[in-house]
Amino acid sequence: MIENFPPAIPIGDWVADGIDWVNEYLRFLLDFIKVTGTAINDALVNVLLAPPPLIMVLIFAALAWFVRSWRLGVGVVVSFLLIMSMGQWTQAMQTLALVLIATFTAIIIGIPVGIWAAKSARVSAIVKPILDLMQTMPAMVYLIPAIVFFSIGVVPGLFSTIVFSLPPGVRFTELGIRGVDKETVEAGESFGATDWEILRGIQLPLALPTIMAGINQVIMLALSMAVIAGMVGADGLGKEVVGALSTINTARGVEAGLSIVFLAIFLDRFTAALGDPADYPHSLLSKWRARRERAMKDQEVKEQAVAPAAA
Repeated sequence: MIENFPPAIPIGDWVADGIDWVNEYLRFLLDFIKVTGTAINDALVNVLLAPPPLIMVLIFAALAWFVRSWRLGVGVVVSFLLIMSMGQWTQAMQTLALVLIATFTAIIIGIPVGIWAAKSARVSAIVKPILDLMQTMPAMVYLIPAIVFFSIGVVPGLFSTIVFSLPPGVRFTELGIRGVDKETVEAGESFGATDWEILRGIQLPLALPTIMAGINQVIMLALSMAVIAGMVGADGLGKEVVGALSTINTARGVEAGLSIVFLAIFLDRFTAALGDPADYPHSLLSKWRARRERAMKDQEVKEQAVAPAAA
């Protein structure tokens, strides 16, 4: 017979004590985060739901056409009309708001940390095991401190989504910065550029495709947390899936699941096109950038022609 021995190192108790300490002595900060997060989420949901659904569908389709192709625009129209026909439009916009807020927050945190890790080997060594822990910890575990801190509602869903989706933003930013050609950086240094000028003018532009790939992964992970967020009371498609599971309602679950898939496809294709517009030369965004680059080159030629005459 196997006996259960008491833990020699009560790590769980230490973590629980730390969470209780934060909940007791930083309650003012947690309340501020809860009120602010709820207000931002409600405001964004109201913005997304303010226009008629058909107008929003056309706006999303126009964005897809602008950054990628008219085919994606048509696909967006068809898929979003299906969401409307299944009666999931409001829930889809609530989920989209949660994903956008979580992604924006993860970007604000992840990109600076990734840059810092790329600049410092010591910071990178500290950050990597933390990111490993965040990615491998079961997502359900994040709900425990989230509920303790923020009770039930959209904010614990946002909290767990941000924590779960943050690591790719940090990892891909560090990878992109470290992957920039060292000779290009040295050329900037030889012209007397400061570290900030090199970062802004050389490293970030060259690392942008990799960083956008990280943002794409952040969005996908945030969407994968939609159901988990629904379990703690966050409105949206996740709540629909949880309700369908609790009532064994197959139709409701399939409709909510398909709506999440349609949102995921739209956001995935959209961010992929933003990351490397050169892969989609026929998009309106690529054509606009090409015209702008030609105009800048023409302006440089004119300035070079005027300079000798002025001298």
